Amino acid sequence: MFNNDQKQQHSSGLSRRHFLAGSVVATMGAVTGLAKMREQNSKKEALISITYDLEMSRHYPKRDMMEWDFQKGNLDAPTKAYSLKAAEIASEKGGLIHYFCVGRVLEQKNIDWIKSIAKLGHPIGNHTYDHINVLATTPAALQFRFKRAPWLIRDKKISDVIYKNIETTSIAMRDRAGIEPDGFRTPGGFSNGLADRPDIQKMFLDLGFDWVSAKYPSHKRGVPKEEPTPDVYESIVAAQKQAQPFIYPSGLIEIPMSPISDVTAFRSTYWKLEYFLKAVRLAVEWAIETGGVY
Repeated sequence: MFNNDQKQQHSSGLSRRHFLAGSVVATMGAVTGLAKMREQNSKKEALISITYDLEMSRHYPKRDMMEWDFQKGNLDAPTKAYSLKAAEIASEKGGLIHYFCVGRVLEQKNIDWIKSIAKLGHPIGNHTYDHINVLATTPAALQFRFKRAPWLIRDKKISDVIYKNIETTSIAMRDRAGIEPDGFRTPGGFSNGLADRPDIQKMFLDLGFDWVSAKYPSHKRGVPKEEPTPDVYESIVAAQKQAQPFIYPSGLIEIPMSPISDVTAFRSTYWKLEYFLKAVRLAVEWAIETGGVY
């Protein structure tokens, strides 16, 4: 997520991403199929997907605004307007954005904006109902909302809460918005993905998902409020090798998140927009040069 100033600056810059020229812009769900097809070609093309999580984030639009931790899916007007505008710009340029929806947003009275995004052809995946930690084993670790109001899940197994939170989102997307969930992204990313949790892999397969985006490779971030040093950018580019699609032993496909995320850059490290765009450009150039996925 971006704060309001960053949203305005970034919106004007979406159309200037000329560095995508020559690459394939794909939805997350198409990445694996395209990867198999490109193996037949002598030259691999980069597979690049623009993704956006439909959620609110602490500290936006002002620092110390923490209430969004408890209302992750209660998107405000500027965020919804930005999300739709980004979809319109991408469509005008012949591209797609793969969105991931926090189910609670579908409780709002008017959801025409997300229906419009879907009508434009942009795929929308499941991002849980309350932005929960799918690897949690205790109520407190599940989500801030349940830490403050534990009675909401009293006497329930954490595994059942996680399952229902995801299942409910898929139901809400279909029933309220007429949207078939396209893939799943975990709130937060894990350096090892779901490799250590075959039970969670099975859960996603049982829920009907054949692919997830759960892995976020580790990398250097630099010193908060300072310009990133060359070794930080080098670390981010190097991490792209660990952000390539693969298949877990269970058969579940993993399409990792490519660092650096906007939340890590802006919220945690106080980066300026120019630092973030440089990191994205360097990573995309790596994908183009190597025929990788970003």
